[in-house]
Amino acid sequence: MATLSTPQQQAGVLSFYDAPEKGPLLNAKILLIAVAVFTIVIIVLDHFVALG
Repeated sequence: MATLSTPQQQAGVLSFYDAPEKGPLLNAKILLIAVAVFTIVIIVLDHFVALG
């Protein structure tokens, strides 16, 4: 059976994302929580600076 070849596969894009990484692995839940906390802190600080 013949396999289909997409333009992304021909350009090597999919193999790039499949490459093993040597850097730290980030948990998606921890990253989302960190972004949410950072956003809340910025909004609260902006609120206090706007009042002062």
